[in-house]
Amino acid sequence: MRAMRRAGDEAQAPTGWIGRSAPRVEDERLLRGEGRFVDDLAPAGGLHLDFTRSAQAGLALAGLDIEEARAMPGVVAILTAADLGELPSPSVNALLPGLAAPRFEALAATTLAYVGQPVAAVVADSAEAAREAAQSVRILAGAPTPPDDGPVFSHRIIAGDVEPAFAAAAHVARASTRHARLAPAPLEPRAALAQWCEADGLTLHVATQTPHRLRAELARVLQMDESRLRVVAPDVGGAFGGRASLHPEEIVVAFAARALGRPVKWRAARGDDFLAATQGRGGTLAGELALDAHGRALALRATIDMPLGAWLVYSAAAPGRNAQRILPGPYAVAAVDIALAGRLAPTAAVGIYRGAGRPEAALLMERLMDEAARLAGLDPIEIRRRNLPPAHDAPRRAPTGVEIDSSDLPALLDHAARRFDYAGARRAVAARRAAGELCGLGVGLYVEPCGQGWECATARLQDDGRILAGTGSSAQGQGRETAAAQILADAMGVAMQRVEVRHGDTDATPQGIGALASRSTAIGGAALWRAGRALREAAARAAASRLRVPQAALTATPDGFRAADGRAIDWTELAAASAPGLAVEVTHHAEQEAWASGCAMALVTIDRDTGAPTIERLTLVDDAGVVINPALAEGQLRGGVMQGVGEALMERLVYDEAGQLLTGSLMDYALPRAADAPPLDLDSRATPAPGNPLGAKGVGEAGCIGAPAAIVGAIHDALGPLGGARLDMPLTSGRIWAAMRAAASAPQEEHR
Repeated sequence: MRAMRRAGDEAQAPTGWIGRSAPRVEDERLLRGEGRFVDDLAPAGGLHLDFTRSAQAGLALAGLDIEEARAMPGVVAILTAADLGELPSPSVNALLPGLAAPRFEALAATTLAYVGQPVAAVVADSAEAAREAAQSVRILAGAPTPPDDGPVFSHRIIAGDVEPAFAAAAHVARASTRHARLAPAPLEPRAALAQWCEADGLTLHVATQTPHRLRAELARVLQMDESRLRVVAPDVGGAFGGRASLHPEEIVVAFAARALGRPVKWRAARGDDFLAATQGRGGTLAGELALDAHGRALALRATIDMPLGAWLVYSAAAPGRNAQRILPGPYAVAAVDIALAGRLAPTAAVGIYRGAGRPEAALLMERLMDEAARLAGLDPIEIRRRNLPPAHDAPRRAPTGVEIDSSDLPALLDHAARRFDYAGARRAVAARRAAGELCGLGVGLYVEPCGQGWECATARLQDDGRILAGTGSSAQGQGRETAAAQILADAMGVAMQRVEVRHGDTDATPQGIGALASRSTAIGGAALWRAGRALREAAARAAASRLRVPQAALTATPDGFRAADGRAIDWTELAAASAPGLAVEVTHHAEQEAWASGCAMALVTIDRDTGAPTIERLTLVDDAGVVINPALAEGQLRGGVMQGVGEALMERLVYDEAGQLLTGSLMDYALPRAADAPPLDLDSRATPAPGNPLGAKGVGEAGCIGAPAAIVGAIHDALGPLGGARLDMPLTSGRIWAAMRAAASAPQEEHR
């Protein structure tokens, strides 16, 4: 991985921590077994909570029989919707006009909306007693409830002369893609521990990626002053978007602790999370691309249909909105007509999942480009070249109205093609096909927005000369403490070991939105950088006063400041001389959204007898702007690619017609394993982002945006000699085998 620095701006720091593969500061503690996850916390006098969950969907709730459960040993209390009363609903981000959220019930009050819905909560003196009693609560189901098939939101973007472009087109490429629903499946299942103190209020330890937002939402739902609510995200074992919202279970745990005056802890089993945790993807997209006789795109028509589940998470509209505003992706298409709809379904909620609309947009455009190449008689790389905008280092306005800040997409595509040896691979594929093999090449070229809004950061000089930094962003295992320390050390010109970073505790950190949408570095990191520069400036003024010299006569060193006559003051002395202490707080507003980009290329072979696909190799070249820590970025890319492999080839949540989940365990839901990892070649070609002082863009979602499009494209290319076939993800061996049989038995024109 290669980091590039911007010339002539404030990001030129002397110590050069940015761009180094510094070892993760978190690892020693975690490898020693000293990590502290929510389930590790066991306060004295603590109680345990478990949920009775609905086993049916789409029925009225006629009543509950809790008497048997109430009499069981160890049971302290059983909570139902009647005990909670009329609680306000959590907020839903109104990203689109006219968004109308359905009624929210922390515990089912009127309807059994989906399988896995919490209906009652049992509190007991042990986790085993709580679970056993929860399973003894009888749910009395009533009549079926009519489904709500209308869209919760719809939005249409029309720009340019779409219809005349299609009327004049020499070719019209068509494609449709259907994404399976996915389980975020972090290593750590969901968990929450609530503690009530009459004097101090409520403390909630919870595995979340948005602690400050969760505090605000929970305070509103429980109708309590936010200042009396503390949210702590300790060590968190993965998130992937699934920990971005306030869930019904967290509300009930907090309510129970306040009502009972004792600590209450809940930890989901893996099966509970399959049933009731938020899901990702699931959208159906279709598009038509009008092209002239030279293969240049004239206009795009597209529809995006997104499932939302039975209730709306905070960012329910984000995946659809992102897909809509990203289209036509990296390509220069002047006219668009893109219709979006989001619909309820009798299932667990569907929200943001790593990429959140970006993979959906990328896959549709890459399928359209491959079909356009076939119609125009052009190589897939060549048709992409003809439709890319030139390099730019200032915002380029796309037809959907977004401004893409900087990129060099033609160079990115060419670099990826050279690194992959696309021309040589195309010749090799032709020779292997002539020998009877099924193999193909795929390309996944993409752009991705990296978050909007603001973040806060603090920096304080401690008495021992160390720098204490606080960030409103958070960490879920991706090494944020390390990257944050590097940014602040670089900004202040000090050793990274001098910096300590705090995050995840709303009482110890400044306000923030959190870690999602690849925004932690471009926005949260920019706030840390500015805080570091502000503290260094304040320290320089204090040092000049102490040494009785003009500030301009001082030289900053990693240990402090030195005057021209050789006198110096180090950080410890400066702290002692600066009562009541040096501290700054900065809020960084992202005036311009950073846009990353990248290109994945894949070679896939298919076994003729079984349909089993093998990714022989995969190359990904990304543009994440200035890379803070190349080793951390590589880890993010490799993890993202593996989640992309899972989406493309194996992962799928399945419900039957009655709303029963058929993939409720890791025996049924296929996560990729180490043996499924393809040979992966990574490289970077950076164009620094002009809109933040670091020049940084996002990298956490890149792998699962580019990889699925390249893999799916390669499989379709491999099946091309058989007459082609339409395949929905995941492209399992069974689906590929069935498509091969269908293609072999049907006339070729049916597949065109």
